[in-house]
Amino acid sequence: MRVGVVLLPEFRWPVAEPLWRRAEELGFASAWTYDHMSWRSFRDSTWMAAVPTLTAAACVTDRIRLGTLVASPNFRHPATFAKDLVALDDVSGGRVTVGLGAGATSFDATVLGTPPLPPRERADRFAEFVEALDRFLTEPASSYRGKHFAGEEVRTYPGCVQQPRLPFAVAATGPRGMQLAARHGQAWVTYGDPKRAAEMTPAECEATVREQGRRLDEAMQAQGRDPASIDRILLTGSTPERPLASLEAFRDLAGRYAALGMTDLALHWPRPDEPYAGDLRVLEQVAGALPDLAAGRF
Repeated sequence: MRVGVVLLPEFRWPVAEPLWRRAEELGFASAWTYDHMSWRSFRDSTWMAAVPTLTAAACVTDRIRLGTLVASPNFRHPATFAKDLVALDDVSGGRVTVGLGAGATSFDATVLGTPPLPPRERADRFAEFVEALDRFLTEPASSYRGKHFAGEEVRTYPGCVQQPRLPFAVAATGPRGMQLAARHGQAWVTYGDPKRAAEMTPAECEATVREQGRRLDEAMQAQGRDPASIDRILLTGSTPERPLASLEAFRDLAGRYAALGMTDLALHWPRPDEPYAGDLRVLEQVAGALPDLAAGRF
């Protein structure tokens, strides 16, 4: 199992830079950031843009994979986002995975002056977003026309460093999202049931992820793909379970989700207060256990 960290883009770069460097020094496999215009209690606080943040992080690291967890069509267009991603993949030397999600009815959904979409239309828009982004990143000159997005002769030369394009990590819980993940994803992202995450017991979350994994297997098979060929990322921190309460708590969670077939865990970098309050010393202890986890020793 691989372990990554999520760093909220809440600091100016002189403060943020050492954190990204430290994530690599500690040996984590990946480092992610949120992609929002603003987010929850940070609406009137420092909140930096994801693509420039990841570009800067790429310039101060050498090995660690970088990515969004997740970007959404709430305020992004696939043509302009594709151009950004090609440049980011180039600067990083091919170390970028783009996490993609449908978007919620939060600040991002209304910041461009449009009303938030109902769930069905959000799913429709997300499908178009992923399909168009896939096309623009794999074909250096292409067009796309849908109900929500269109692009005419979009140019993305020279293309991604990673071929045929950089990997997609598709966040999905419902049937249509699972189909998108199975069709276009190199990874799948979940944190359990988004409607009940804050109240779920560990056993309930495990049962939910197990069932989601089963449905992903079916969707992969329907696409003619081996279910074992897609990475499975558990984003922690949204349920009451706290894997960074102690090293033992982390090992327990990692073992349980490895048994469910999850290949990756994403831990939020500990903050002094909520959300994601935690002790940096425990994260450092987790880093010391990474060789054991990579070998399957929980």
